[in-house]
Amino acid sequence: MHVAIVLLVVVLTYVGMAAGRVAWLRIDRTGIALLAAIALIATGQMTLDDFGAAVDMPTLALLFAVMIISAQFSESGFIDRCARRMFGGDRGTPANFAVPLALTVAIGGSLSAVLAKDILVIAIAPRLIAAAQSRSLDPRPFAIAFAAALNAGSAATLIGNPQNILLGTLGPLSFWRFLLLGGVPALFSLGIVFAVVWLQWRDRVGSTLLAVTGEPAPVADHRFDRGQAIKGGLALLALLALFSTHLPREIGALIIAALLLASRKITSRAMIAAVDWPLLLLVACLFAVTGSLNQAGVSGPVVDFLTDHGLLPGNLLSLAPLTLVTGNVFGSLPSSILLLQFWPAPPKSVLYAAAVLWTLSGNLLLTGSLSSVLVAEQAERRGARLHFADYASCGIPIALASLAFAVLWLAAIHALPLWGTAG
Repeated sequence: MHVAIVLLVVVLTYVGMAAGRVAWLRIDRTGIALLAAIALIATGQMTLDDFGAAVDMPTLALLFAVMIISAQFSESGFIDRCARRMFGGDRGTPANFAVPLALTVAIGGSLSAVLAKDILVIAIAPRLIAAAQSRSLDPRPFAIAFAAALNAGSAATLIGNPQNILLGTLGPLSFWRFLLLGGVPALFSLGIVFAVVWLQWRDRVGSTLLAVTGEPAPVADHRFDRGQAIKGGLALLALLALFSTHLPREIGALIIAALLLASRKITSRAMIAAVDWPLLLLVACLFAVTGSLNQAGVSGPVVDFLTDHGLLPGNLLSLAPLTLVTGNVFGSLPSSILLLQFWPAPPKSVLYAAAVLWTLSGNLLLTGSLSSVLVAEQAERRGARLHFADYASCGIPIALASLAFAVLWLAAIHALPLWGTAG
């Protein structure tokens, strides 16, 4: 009965992850994971001590610290200034659509490699959409390009997104080796993002109904503080430098976060408020829910069965479709947590490749990445609703081309075998 209840709760949790929310309730993925954890505790399948033991605190600590560093850039006005650069001067007429589009992709992709994507969305998306509307341009291609660039750019580093932080911490994976493996596919994907969006929208960006009728709403800006922006840059450089030392990366990141919180100009309340607490709660609850599989003795037999039948994703030809499907059905973060529960000690080569492929897979559909959903929500609030088909027409070719290149790149540099078994 214990095993049956645990399996039922886990299955229902991941069905909820696939649905995104329960249709008749206003409950999202974080709420679903929290209810699942409470259900396991209430039915006696897991204790609060079990919950705490299942959560990987170094992962949560590093996630938190990266968000605090990102908040420093936001509160200093640096991200706002970057957003204004996308449509600076007289750029942004239908005749030179390529210029602001290229800046949107380049700036969004660069920032997402080192800063938290949710903070970037909140700071940049409203300004990007308002700027397009003020120039009588359809904001949808810019929203699509920005969302896709965030995903593509975050594939470059181990701190670019939550699942990379998770896999990098539990691996543990080398930050600089990952930069070599993921940096080239990320750059290629950014180029694909620009090319696909430009080809599909260049002839109609100034002639759609949204281009003609869009009314920009005012957007509040953070006043740019050069000193605080430099402080954020130094904090980021210190974090990257610490990745080359033997100090646990979460400890170094927390020290840097603490120094940023002790500020004379930016209140700690503002910095802490910028942290995506629902995301941290989602990670903690998913650790606990999937960890109950190990406590119930389910994971071991499953891994043995998959190993005996050669079904573990130990090569690129099996890993690429797995990440594409699971990333867009359940989400890359829930999928990566579940994989590590069923396969607690995969080869590092699999984790390196999985982090890159899961991130690039998120561009396939609008629901494939949380940052894409957030961009769509920001666009809808400003009267520029981004439909599922609008995004898919660009997202599908972007994701498939990016994944194909990433597979060839990872195989060419011998990061993971194209077929066979990883060492």
